[in-house]
Amino acid sequence: MWIVYALLSAVFAAFTSILAKIGIENINSNLATAIRTVVVLVLAWAMVFITGAQSGIREISRRSLLFLVLSGLATGLSWLCYYKAVQMGEVSKVAPIDKFSIVLTLVLAFLILKEPITWKALVGGALITAGTFVLIL
Repeated sequence: MWIVYALLSAVFAAFTSILAKIGIENINSNLATAIRTVVVLVLAWAMVFITGAQSGIREISRRSLLFLVLSGLATGLSWLCYYKAVQMGEVSKVAPIDKFSIVLTLVLAFLILKEPITWKALVGGALITAGTFVLIL
């Protein structure tokens, strides 16, 4: 079932780039990011209440909360940079560079999370890197 969610994530992410480029015309990129963030915030909390997950708030440890806050800050900074890049550049070039985060994530997973380095990850990372350069040059 995770693969269905992963594929849906990719589809929604693709639409995000296209819709953002259309919607960001003549609007400050930071304002556009803020509007998008409010929509995401409302949607996320709606899902929490629809699924009854709000009772789990009391069970969140300080460590988990810290890392979730840091993740949120990283997400926010990523979105601000992405929207500015989309506003200034071509989506067909911005998106592949943004997706290069896959390679960076692999490296960080090896270094920080001590996940095993596999030949598949190395080959896949190399292909993504090559593909990124092919698409942006």
